[in-house]
Amino acid sequence: MIDKWIAEATECDFKVALEVRKPKSWLKSVSAFANGIGGTLFFGIDDNRNIVGLTDAQADAEAISRLIKERITPYPNFILTPEREKGRDILILSISAGLSTPYYYKADGVMEAYIRMGNESVMAPSYVLNQSFSKG
Repeated sequence: MIDKWIAEATECDFKVALEVRKPKSWLKSVSAFANGIGGTLFFGIDDNRNIVGLTDAQADAEAISRLIKERITPYPNFILTPEREKGRDILILSISAGLSTPYYYKADGVMEAYIRMGNESVMAPSYVLNQSFSKG
């Protein structure tokens, strides 16, 4: 499955591990994918597409679901799939393009919406938010 993704780009982001203590590092990608055309996060794969695996995929899956529910508003549609690649466990988080844009990351006293610009998630400028309000 991973072979078709050759680099981080508009619809793809690799994460070597799940950052539970600093979830904004990956939740901003969830917001950006939901605010755009959708996308996929791969947990347990480094930026060079090396499969490093996760030590506890079940606990990470539970944390992903909980943190999306707690920190992304409105709730985006997503599919979380456990896979085994080359004997290592990874998680694949596929986020659909949202119908209720904008989707915000909300925590630490802030509410920020993100969009995808090439291979990175950046804070949405106000004109993009205005377009999102009219679309959503």
